[in-house]
Amino acid sequence: MNTNQKLRTFDLIREAVLPEYRDRVNEYLGLYEETLHSENTPAADIQASAQQLRGYLRGLNTTRVLGMADWEELDRRICESWL
Repeated sequence: MNTNQKLRTFDLIREAVLPEYRDRVNEYLGLYEETLHSENTPAADIQASAQQLRGYLRGLNTTRVLGMADWEELDRRICESWL
């Protein structure tokens, strides 16, 4: 997956989250985004952050802040991009 597609993954996450939760979710996403897009982040840290992001999205799905179809697509994109 190219860099533009990786950047788009975070945009898709933001769009998929219910509007009333977007500000709060955006705070957390910024931390993941910074780590996963940094050229200086070691591969092990990238994989760990990607796994944590998957878990965070799974939690959003469980609490119905994020729909199942969106979660499945986002999970697939994270695996293809960083794992």
